[in-house]
Amino acid sequence: MTTLPKQILSLVVKSPGLTDREITNALRGVCAPQQPVNQAARSLESQGILVRLRRDDGLIGNYVTEKEVPMVLRPDSSSVNHDAAGLSEDEIKKVLKVWLSEQGWSVKIAMGQARGIDIDATRGKERWIIEVKGTGKYPQMRVNYFLCILGETLQRMDDPAALYSLALPDLEQFKKLWGRLPILAKDRTQISVLFVSKSGAVAHVK
Repeated sequence: MTTLPKQILSLVVKSPGLTDREITNALRGVCAPQQPVNQAARSLESQGILVRLRRDDGLIGNYVTEKEVPMVLRPDSSSVNHDAAGLSEDEIKKVLKVWLSEQGWSVKIAMGQARGIDIDATRGKERWIIEVKGTGKYPQMRVNYFLCILGETLQRMDDPAALYSLALPDLEQFKKLWGRLPILAKDRTQISVLFVSKSGAVAHVK
């Protein structure tokens, strides 16, 4: 079995600058603790294999020192994932704020790393609670995103009068994941999904 340090090295070679949290999301899942990755990354740094530098957004990114990259791990055009330019979580929140406001909803949004409900919208006596996830860089990461956002939404369900929705990028993989969720589960929970495209279009699927 490949060790965690080797997994981290292989991932960071392909996607330089990933944070410990982003590495954890890709390797272990969105809900997994990041301490093991943090410890392994610091160990690689102490060996001169990784450097940990502050990115433009203020977060610490991991970068492989070029001289330490084995040729077998060097990415080529076929191994690099080019789907990293998709919608981020905050970008989706901004699109939904505009979309909801146009329909008369008052919107409260938790941006960035703020805790709490991602989007809590009210319109008169109506309430709409929406949990949001961004694109993710890898297919497996998107599966984890979907499962995690579903669990987060279920944990929010303490208001019997509220509407509850997931909000995800309008990607085929997310649509298939939603389609595979049993109809009985959708009927029992009454959870719907909002698919948001790069153009700002929003599709509400129940």
